[in-house]
Amino acid sequence: MKEPNEIKKTLEQEFPDAMVEVEDLTGTKDHFQVTIVSDAFEDKSLVEQHRMVYKPFNEEIGGPIHAFSIKTYTPEKWEKKNVNKIQ
Repeated sequence: MKEPNEIKKTLEQEFPDAMVEVEDLTGTKDHFQVTIVSDAFEDKSLVEQHRMVYKPFNEEIGGPIHAFSIKTYTPEKWEKKNVNKIQ
């Protein structure tokens, strides 16, 4: 079992510029949704972005981490997404 704050800390170390949110979707500490905003995703495909996020957890996916939903954004896309919500 993983604590959401452990996942967040790992991702913040991997992506020092990132804004990271981690949500335990079921309360069982094995199904998580990760939202991460980072310049590191610039000019990367969605598949490449998700691989970058999965990388530090490769050994845990399918074990202590059963499900890992990922939403990745560049700062520009994050800003556009949130501006659209307000309007």
